[in-house]
Amino acid sequence: MRQIFRVRTPGPYTTVQDRGRISFQHVGVPVSGVLDELAGSVANLLVGNPREAAVLEMTFSGPCLQVLSEGVVSLTGADMSARVNEKPILPWRSHAIRAGDMLFIGSARKGCRGYLAVTGGIEVPLVMGSRSTYVAGRLGGLEGRRLQEGDILFRGEGESMSRPRRLPWIPAYSDAQTLRVVPGPQDEYFDQKMERFLSSQYIVTSHADRMGVRLEGPSIQRDPGCPESIVSEPSMPGNIQIPPDGKPIILLVEQTIGGYAKIATVITPDLWRIAQAKPGDILRFCPVTLDEAHHAYRLWRAFLEDIAATLETS
Repeated sequence: MRQIFRVRTPGPYTTVQDRGRISFQHVGVPVSGVLDELAGSVANLLVGNPREAAVLEMTFSGPCLQVLSEGVVSLTGADMSARVNEKPILPWRSHAIRAGDMLFIGSARKGCRGYLAVTGGIEVPLVMGSRSTYVAGRLGGLEGRRLQEGDILFRGEGESMSRPRRLPWIPAYSDAQTLRVVPGPQDEYFDQKMERFLSSQYIVTSHADRMGVRLEGPSIQRDPGCPESIVSEPSMPGNIQIPPDGKPIILLVEQTIGGYAKIATVITPDLWRIAQAKPGDILRFCPVTLDEAHHAYRLWRAFLEDIAATLETS
């Protein structure tokens, strides 16, 4: 373990995240972890790390970091202009850094969240098997909080690569997305309004964070006779709750239970699209069957494995 960065400016919301902590939701501890699995995984693969290594997740804008020792970094996710000293660096590829360099990461021009990986991964103590930050519970990461000016970050052990890596293509982040959903688990509460939900477009509001994304658009009301709420039950990323005002809320990785009926659930392969949706973006929903969702998930896992194999042999 060695010092790698001193934080000069932290950015508006920069946290340490890995793939999350599993199996603690029953005691009120959410999964947390990177919101964009694609970008987080590729960032690690580009610098030779396993996909579960910890990275920095940056929202809207990134930090300014003083480099304290040599290493290799990569920047993926949102299109955030970046440079080392005065030299611009390209995203979705690896770059060598040396002690004394200054790494500047700017504001997102496309997308919402960027991911910075470094050789060996960001080294912070494991909490419940994960290095992910859960700010509301002050768990994990760097003292359970977002980065602050003056913080010192460490990296784990890792070997520098003999040559740079790059992804042959770059994901496109659109300001209009269609998300695949499986109806339910309380879709029977909305038999009369399901078609309205599926045929409407919604706008991402500023009420969006790692817990969930509130949408603005046509109000979806429960069918007559259905209760206003349900007995609180476990939730999962992608659940779409309908609160009393009828405005959908897409739940994300820092929610454990909910008491509002859920009209549908975004399938796992499309969750990264929500992570990159910014206020003002447009979302629509397309229904799929459970079998179609399982098939899409298998294709998604195979796609991630293909990326890993491509980068490891490049």
